[in-house]
Amino acid sequence: MADQVTDAEAIREAVRSRYAAAAERVASNRGPDSSCCGPGGAALSDEEAEVFGPSLYDELARGELPDTATMASLGCGNPTAVAELAPGETVLDLGSGGGIDVLLSARRVGPSGKAYGLDMTDEMLALARENQRKAGVENVEWLRGEIEAIPLPAETLDVVISNCVINLSGDKAAVLAEAARVLKPGGRFAVSDVIADQDMDAATRADMAAWTGCIAGALTHREFEQALTAAGLVDVEITETHRVHDKAASAIIRARKPALGG
Repeated sequence: MADQVTDAEAIREAVRSRYAAAAERVASNRGPDSSCCGPGGAALSDEEAEVFGPSLYDELARGELPDTATMASLGCGNPTAVAELAPGETVLDLGSGGGIDVLLSARRVGPSGKAYGLDMTDEMLALARENQRKAGVENVEWLRGEIEAIPLPAETLDVVISNCVINLSGDKAAVLAEAARVLKPGGRFAVSDVIADQDMDAATRADMAAWTGCIAGALTHREFEQALTAAGLVDVEITETHRVHDKAASAIIRARKPALGG
């Protein structure tokens, strides 16, 4: 019988374990055989690789970084392609993993900007630091912590990005509230994530393996929109990009923090 999702800590530990195993696999040059978003944790089939991981980055983006950064990409999109980063901006990647989106962001914002990567998994942070060294990117800072309690002061960031991570949290309201807190007035929220179909069945939602595989923990389009609004963000846009499951899709999700005075 499948393990049942019971509380946020159980979810967190399941996700941590899976990400740690994926990081160790890439670091030991055994290849990207595990994906946070691969059904059941099995090796990615050709079909799965079309909707998760490095294939979602164009060849130019992949060519900017060491192979171990692209191999460790476990997401469902390419948030750096939709965040419209500008030189001098400060950006945070929630659940930064092997660092691909942080390193790409750092290059987009340039020496006058800065990119933070936040992850709770020591193995992923070690891999990300090594990828940073290989890439020769300096304007980066790695943070160890949980996305439900971002270790940065309020109104610090121009942009918050994330790639198929928010759906893994057992407390999405806290994640979105924290994202809103650390954004400057007028700051932007631009993530790739999985959204569930309205009719996703209870069995899929309850399966722990599916949760750590980015499916069961997903909000519906309406739930995500409501959660962003409740966090105080405005101008919410959710655009489906491709199907990742019979009952779920990857989507680009954008919003912003209201500027001062409106």
